[in-house]
Amino acid sequence: MVTRSLSATQQQALKAMVAKGRLVPVPRDDERATLFLERATDTIADLPHLRLPQNQYNLVYDAAHAVGEAMLARHGYRTANGPGQHAALAEFLRVIFYSPPADEAAKHVERMRRTRNQLHYEARSVGVAEAEKAVAVATTLLRAAQGGEG
Repeated sequence: MVTRSLSATQQQALKAMVAKGRLVPVPRDDERATLFLERATDTIADLPHLRLPQNQYNLVYDAAHAVGEAMLARHGYRTANGPGQHAALAEFLRVIFYSPPADEAAKHVERMRRTRNQLHYEARSVGVAEAEKAVAVATTLLRAAQGGEG
């Protein structure tokens, strides 16, 4: 697994997240990163077995989240305990993935998080197009994480 060095701007952004209590530095854990990338791969592979867009959406959000956990482990961070952990993970992805197409995918994760919450807590529904967009986002992030791209 290749990990690109972070730019000074990225390092500053991560330091700011630590200072705000959103991230906690931990030892880098490549084994944990690999396990989460395998989980994301398996989750995406299972998507064709699902018929309903909301089930696909929920599962693909889990895959994107697993990519985020992998990248946290790879770079030596975890989200701080408490409310806002998923939002912090989405913010972390925006910092880590800075070049196309992963940068646009990372920006979409926060939207996916909000939609997933609406699915769970407001009985919102999603259509096929929205689910397909989420699949593309998670797949793009997974490929970038596997390739060590930024």
